[in-house]
Amino acid sequence: MKTLFSFHAVGDTQKSLKDIGKETKWIAAISFSIIFFLLLFCLYAEKVNEDLSNSMIRLHIIANSDNAYDQKLKLQVRDAIIDYMNEKMDEIGTKEDAKAFLSGNKDKMEAVANEVLIAEGIADSAMVSFGKYPFPTKTYGNMILPAGYYDALKIEIGEAKGQNWWCVMFPPLCFVEDTKGVIEEEYVDLLRDELTEEEMEIISLTGSDSEIPVELKFKIVEIFQESKIKLANLFRGILSFK
Repeated sequence: MKTLFSFHAVGDTQKSLKDIGKETKWIAAISFSIIFFLLLFCLYAEKVNEDLSNSMIRLHIIANSDNAYDQKLKLQVRDAIIDYMNEKMDEIGTKEDAKAFLSGNKDKMEAVANEVLIAEGIADSAMVSFGKYPFPTKTYGNMILPAGYYDALKIEIGEAKGQNWWCVMFPPLCFVEDTKGVIEEEYVDLLRDELTEEEMEIISLTGSDSEIPVELKFKIVEIFQESKIKLANLFRGILSFK
């Protein structure tokens, strides 16, 4: 009886080990599949963001603080910069033209911003820089840009601790009132020349025959880029704390 019990115990143990082995394989397969698809989504989101960034330059203005006067001042600086750029747009046909213009006239842009502060009797100054910066999802007329890192001209006023203002400097979508109006076709064509048909569908609000898949693609880009920005801010905060 003891021997029979032992055989049963060994058999049950082997069966249990086989079951555990099968479960482990299933878990491993599912885990690898999830990691694989996450990697694919991440690569896709990076590709779309890179192509969008390579096709445009955005304007980022940060107010001194959140008080009403500083926020009003931020908009005055915005208007002055847009007025200045509006006069120069005939000279700019491509993103490379825009980068060359901004690089060669960064000091002038800074002077335009500071003229507004001087006229208001403000002791603070504005600082202009150019680089890749994080942006949230933003709607411009009939176009929506997912969150991500974009080439941008950044204008920081004073301590630059107030709310931001964003727009697209090239193509000149800054000249379309936020969430109103329709972006002129000539400016859309500038993007269409640089982006794939799929990428144009992703940022277009005009709709398409494959509306749900396009919305999903947009969400993939938005979620992964927002996560990337949050992680970068988290690490920056940790490093600053140290």
